[in-house]
Amino acid sequence: MNLINKKKWDEIFPTVENPHILQTFEWGELKSEFGWTPYRFEHNGLIFQILMRKLPFGFKVAYIPKGIINTEDVGFWKLIDQFVISKKAIFLKYEPDNNIGERDHNYVDRKFIVSKSIQPKSTIEIDLQGSESEWLERMKQKTRYNIKLAIKKGIQIEITDDISTFYQLMLDTSKRDNFGVHSKKYYQLAFDLFSPSNKVALLIAKFEKTPLAGLMIFRSGDRSWYFYGASNNLERNRMPTYLLQFEAMKWAKSQGCTSYDLWGIPDDDEEILERDFNSRSDGLWGVYRFKRGFGGVIKRASPAYDRVYNPVLYKMINMVQKIRGEVS
Repeated sequence: MNLINKKKWDEIFPTVENPHILQTFEWGELKSEFGWTPYRFEHNGLIFQILMRKLPFGFKVAYIPKGIINTEDVGFWKLIDQFVISKKAIFLKYEPDNNIGERDHNYVDRKFIVSKSIQPKSTIEIDLQGSESEWLERMKQKTRYNIKLAIKKGIQIEITDDISTFYQLMLDTSKRDNFGVHSKKYYQLAFDLFSPSNKVALLIAKFEKTPLAGLMIFRSGDRSWYFYGASNNLERNRMPTYLLQFEAMKWAKSQGCTSYDLWGIPDDDEEILERDFNSRSDGLWGVYRFKRGFGGVIKRASPAYDRVYNPVLYKMINMVQKIRGEVS
């Protein structure tokens, strides 16, 4: 297992089959500006990055987001353990890039402990294959109607680099829906890092030049993800967010993507989601009510796993998170 630089990473990365956006070099660079240090490795043709964050007294936490690593290769994981232990990591969190039932691995090493996920455990993935007419046919009737209504009512979608407008929309949404957002610097840097390789697009919905909604979409390989989205309270009867998503799907398709991940819904069985979405608005339920209309398939990620190196401090961290309400 060897640490590698950007030149070596760029040589190998094109050979990786459909890597997750969180395992791109750019994502590591983004996180490096906000408290994390990325370490990139090559092992028998496999490349992956580990992110580390500092804790008091020189300790660290380590994290492999959405990696594809052979969990049956105990010897390989011993090499990973040796490295993160040398950096004084209390534990390593590994979130595999697979859904339940896909690429199932045998976690033969007893050090793998099922743990709390950082990334959304459930999502809706839209198939971008076929024509736009076929997309519309797979959508719920109301969503299909709202897309056409937005066009009829004069909504225009712009692909832009206007992060300032997008950030204001994020603040408007945060105030209305009471959730936290990243800093303007975060969104700007994310856009700047992924733009040179055309792995990001910022779309703004407008009516008569007035911004109404925006989203940022990322792509890697033939996959795309809707990570950040926002809207204000103006002209909502014109349904700008529906056309915005449709245009994002079209952009992803134009870049060779075959799937569009809507990134985050309540983590429940589909039966429960469909039973309760009209009666619940807490958490991500309102988000699910919107996203379900686009004709995608619900995907549930495999669990996250922790490898613990300092059990006492690990237990203390979990206790603090529980007190803060970060762990259910």
